[in-house]
Amino acid sequence: MFTGIVEEVGTIDTISRGANSAVLTIRAEKVLDGTKVGDSIAVNGICLTVTRLMPHAFTADVMHETLNRSSLANALRGAHVNLERAMAADGRFGGHIVSGHVDGTGRIAEVKKDDNAIWYTIQAAPQLMRYIVEKGSVTIDGISLTVAKVAEDNFSISAIPHTVSQTVLKDRKVGAVVNLETDIIGKYVEKLLFKGQSEGTTEEMTGAQTIKENAPHKSGEKQQNGITRDFLAKYGF
Repeated sequence: MFTGIVEEVGTIDTISRGANSAVLTIRAEKVLDGTKVGDSIAVNGICLTVTRLMPHAFTADVMHETLNRSSLANALRGAHVNLERAMAADGRFGGHIVSGHVDGTGRIAEVKKDDNAIWYTIQAAPQLMRYIVEKGSVTIDGISLTVAKVAEDNFSISAIPHTVSQTVLKDRKVGAVVNLETDIIGKYVEKLLFKGQSEGTTEEMTGAQTIKENAPHKSGEKQQNGITRDFLAKYGF
């Protein structure tokens, strides 16, 4: 588990590619402190397992699913990457809950300066945008950020100079592909409440259905699918 507070910017030293996999060697310093083989390090928001440690670098295996879901498919030697060690149990929770399991990628559509801040507008697919909430949290290349605006097919964040200078955001230009992890809480709530999904459509909530099945109904009363304000008030919520 991570927090989205980047500890260090590392550099990809080597990439050894297989048919549908890769092995990365990443130069780093700070994140190696106390790290052991088998530990997790988030690389641009992707949870990777350390497979080998060297004095100033570590290696990690990247599997097919990770390449399909993330920007690592197009990673180049010499590229900078955000690095964060897994959160210690006694550490401060400075960002938000980040699993390191990237949902997909987005593309930077606009970069705009606003006094001391820089706005980044990210285009993303509908299956990701459904979880993007204004003033909610989103992880971009492993950085915990607050969503400032939401449109139909994009969202915007406003980053302070410190965040830009201490992360790979300083390298990101219009057209760049970035890794996205949406707020994990929203996904779990949806999974628990909804029986099924289709593209852009939500089926009736199983939690509501269970309550309705156990609640008394008047003869011939038509049951409504889903949770409404009237339904919640009627059953004491």
